[in-house]
Amino acid sequence: MDHRAHPYRSVLYIPGSKDRALEKAKTLPVDAIIFDLEDAVAMDEKASARTLLADTLSAGGYGPRAQIVRINGFDTAWGAEDLDVIAAAKPQAILLPKVNSAADIGPLAERLDARPETADTTIWAMMETPLGIMNALEIAAGPRMAGFVMGTNDLAKDLGTRSRADREPLLTSLQLCLLAARAHELVCVDGVYNAFKDDDGLQRECDQGRDMGFDGKTLIHPAQVAIANAAFAPSEAEIDLARRQIAAFDDATAAGQGVAVVDGRIVENLHVETARATLAKAAAISKLESL
Repeated sequence: MDHRAHPYRSVLYIPGSKDRALEKAKTLPVDAIIFDLEDAVAMDEKASARTLLADTLSAGGYGPRAQIVRINGFDTAWGAEDLDVIAAAKPQAILLPKVNSAADIGPLAERLDARPETADTTIWAMMETPLGIMNALEIAAGPRMAGFVMGTNDLAKDLGTRSRADREPLLTSLQLCLLAARAHELVCVDGVYNAFKDDDGLQRECDQGRDMGFDGKTLIHPAQVAIANAAFAPSEAEIDLARRQIAAFDDATAAGQGVAVVDGRIVENLHVETARATLAKAAAISKLESL
């Protein structure tokens, strides 16, 4: 799977220990699933969860949804065995929690390199510690890296911030990770919104994340999927404008001019590049939803 071509509007956490939740996820209109073996699984269920998840992924049934497995860290008693068991299912991606530096990525990449069944497995990093945020650029450049997931709950705890609707205390961290991700062409998805029954609050946070440039949002409940999918998809107005910008610029180029004008605004090559990306994203979403 081309990780940059695939949409990541909605990225839903599913506990690896819950059989019913794993089955239900096969029917949900999400772009990606994070199968969680870390925070969502109790200590006495770690072993059974990894076996259940490996068997479930091997059986398939998730269609075009991107599949990301969050294992426990290698500094725990479960991380190494998580990878040993999950590797047999040929996971599309492994999400490593609490990444502090590129030195955390290297050992995972080496373990994946040593296994023929994980030849195509990419690495995603949870960006949820102050040290990890400060080292975001070097982490993004690590081997097999394909994406960042913002762990805003853990980050807010470590920073000692107060909860605010505008998320002002977290904006610097969010933007640093976005910059690093874009510098190395990674996917970057926003953190979760905890009040899963608060649609208005989720909408505000999704709109903010989309305006900032995130590819999508991590979710904790299926009820949040529709709002995230709509917020991170190009609107009809954006699609229409993109088409008109491309057409106007093509006409201007044919006439020997370097710029065009659409709706009273200058359109240059950089605007056309953005317009083409908008149409490509809309096409990718349409294709995904038709499968």
